[in-house]
Amino acid sequence: MCALVALAFLVPLGLTLREEVRDAALADAARRGALVTGALAVSTDPAAVRRAVLASGDDPAIRPVVHGLGDAEPVGRAPESDLDRARTEQRSIIAAVDGGLVRLDPVVLDDRIAVVETFVPDARLREGADRTWWLLAGVAVALVGAAVIVVDRVATRTVEATAGLVGAAIAVGDGDLGVRVEPGGPRELVEAGYAFNRMADRLVAARTDERELVADLSHRLRTPLTVLRLDAEGLDSDDTGVGAFSAAELDRRRTIRRIRQAIVTLEGEVDVLITTTRKAVTRETGPAECDVSEVVRERMVFWAALAGDQNRPYQVIGAQLRVPAPVPRAELAAALDAVIGNVFRYTPQGTAFEVAVSRRDGYVAIRVDDAGPGIADPDRALRRGASDQGSTGLGLDIAKRVAVQANGSVSIDRARLGGASVVMLLADPGATPRQVSRFGLVGRMAREVREVREQHGTRWPRRRS
Repeated sequence: MCALVALAFLVPLGLTLREEVRDAALADAARRGALVTGALAVSTDPAAVRRAVLASGDDPAIRPVVHGLGDAEPVGRAPESDLDRARTEQRSIIAAVDGGLVRLDPVVLDDRIAVVETFVPDARLREGADRTWWLLAGVAVALVGAAVIVVDRVATRTVEATAGLVGAAIAVGDGDLGVRVEPGGPRELVEAGYAFNRMADRLVAARTDERELVADLSHRLRTPLTVLRLDAEGLDSDDTGVGAFSAAELDRRRTIRRIRQAIVTLEGEVDVLITTTRKAVTRETGPAECDVSEVVRERMVFWAALAGDQNRPYQVIGAQLRVPAPVPRAELAAALDAVIGNVFRYTPQGTAFEVAVSRRDGYVAIRVDDAGPGIADPDRALRRGASDQGSTGLGLDIAKRVAVQANGSVSIDRARLGGASVVMLLADPGATPRQVSRFGLVGRMAREVREVREQHGTRWPRRRS
């Protein structure tokens, strides 16, 4: 297309240049003829006219010829008809003859009209035109070559951009929502690339929201499941191996056993569902940050209702100010629920507990204390699949995984209340972590709690929502 445009521009230019060359040759002929017509206007003496003809040019072939001066007519190139037309019209005319053009200039004498014929050969008419055409042809070839190179580059970019877009679409179709394209090529493909990236971003957001919804729904099931489990534990024994029972009593005890087993199975499935969806969300969304205090306050709204039903005194300490931590909000909520859920699961009703948040030495500490029997073997309790209470150990494993994700750890110690003290340490994103004793940090937190109580004159138990 570019080559055609260039040719469409160069051809008229060449024709214009050729016309200019022709006009210049005719102007030169008019000048030479004017020397002779001027001489005729002064004198018709043949000698004077001959001198004027000789002065008009060195080439005899293009010297003017005067018609109508005497009996001996010179040999010219113009036909008699053109000479008569010039005499009749008494104006200069241009006529085509063999080998070129002639300019006929009539001159009115006393008793007759003479005609000065000036010949312009074809060579003079084309003088410089061939060179011009070759120059234009070279320019046209250069333009065509440049157009081919430009079109090739544009086509290459178009093909590459199209191939990248197709490959990215196939990858998304195969489930890789993290692929993106670098928009390039023509404007339409660039717009298509940006549209594809926006679509992929929305797909990631939609799938993340979907998994968050599944995790949140599973997460909310924990509280009613805990209530059901506690109610089931309050039922009679389900042991059918010792003693003699009636058929009705055997059926009742078996029903109680099935209820308890179903609750345990359902709790395990919910834990697996939460863990799976949280891992997927974390992998897709990448690192995140949340406010620990806000998460603690939000989750305690859920646990406070169950604590009230079981007459459990509780207290929340240090969750008034914003405390950032480098973990996703939902992940921290799941870990906190797992640790608090263990308090409700493994301590008798009415047992007090405490949740505290502190920030020191490059770490954020979340401490959950209870007044229960404690944990005899903390190291064994932290290992996945091992628990002194016969559970799967998944609760503390969730807390440990979240802490490790935040460059921290989980520790278990004896609580000031007499039971277990589970401490989650998370790296403080606003400080440089230092190597500290986690158990020393737990002790300092306990001392701080005592100092606060002594300062404000508060005593345990105190319930706070």
